[in-house]
Formats: sequence, C-alpha cells, structure tokens
Amino acid sequence: MDLLETYRRSVAEFADRVPLVAPGQWSAPTPCADWDVRTLVNHVVGEDRWSVALLAGRTIAEVGDRYDGDQLGADPVAAARDATAQAELAATRPGARDATVHLSAGDTPAEEYLRQLIAEHLVHGWDLAVAIGADPKLDAEAVAECARWFAGEVDAYRSNGLVRAEVGVPAEADEQDRLIAAFGRDPDWAP
Repeated sequence: MDLLETYRRSVAEFADRVPLVAPGQWSAPTPCADWDVRTLVNHVVGEDRWSVALLAGRTIAEVGDRYDGDQLGADPVAAARDATAQAELAATRPGARDATVHLSAGDTPAEEYLRQLIAEHLVHGWDLAVAIGADPKLDAEAVAECARWFAGEVDAYRSNGLVRAEVGVPAEADEQDRLIAAFGRDPDWAP
C-alpha cells in the first residue's frame, strides 16, 4: 500500500474514534497507564499539530512550546478534527515526502517520520477504542505496513524508552494483536 494512503487511513481511524467518546469517558483510563482518554487524545492532537510545522521544515526550537499543554479546549472533537485535517494537508502537499524533518532524535527523512506517525495513530487509535468500549479493529493493511516497519525499529524504540517491553501473545494471535503487543500493550486490556 502507498505510504500516504496508509498514513491517511491511520489518521482517519483515530479521528473517527474521537467523536465516539461519551461525555463521561474523557477521564476514563487507557492502556497508557499515566493517561486518561483526554490526555491520550490531547497527545495525538499535539502530535498532529507538530507534524504540520515539522513537515513544513520548522525546527523544534522554532516551534518552541506552542503545542505544550491543552490542545483540545472546550471542544475536543472539533480540535481533533481540525488537527487531523491540517496534518493530512501537510503530509500530502507536493514535495512533503521528500523533505527532511528536524526531530529531537536528529534530521529524519519525511517518509520515516510519516511511518512513525502511522504507528502513533494506529496504536493510540487502538488505545482509545478499548478505553471507550468501541470496536478496536484496525485497518488490516495499515497494520501490516506498520508491523513491517516496526520490526526494524523495535530495538531502537525499546532502548530509547519509547515503548514498554513486548507483551506475550499466543502463537495464533492475529497481526493486529502482535503489533499491539510489540508496542507493549496487552491486546486483552480492558478498563
């Protein structure tokens, strides 16, 4: 599958789950032990806002603390919708895939950064779904693409403390469960 199509699907899946959050669920726990639902959504919205600036060639120093704190305001659904729409525009503008992105880990090809964002949206989309009791099924093709990429990145992610230790799953586990487990989450997690 094309990288941009995989990116679009992962972003859309996350964005489509945000309106499913019931008013009383914003403080519900998530598989991310230190985050409730609102903190999780705020994190992804912040990442989407960052991606617009970074894909435009800005540095972390230039962006500063603009995306620190609450990105959701009084209408988290509208904030998420706006952030994902702007992020998709930034990722799909002509030449964006060929750019260099200035990340805290160093200069990174935009295509690699987009793969990181795919993982971010897929895994946190699953986190959100299970936290609110929505269908956690992810786009199978996007999961397959992400799993192929992450297999080569997992050691770096673990050594840098970006993911928890892999969770054991049965040999017959499907690809989505194996991906979720590789990111340190129990596929059977429930609030």
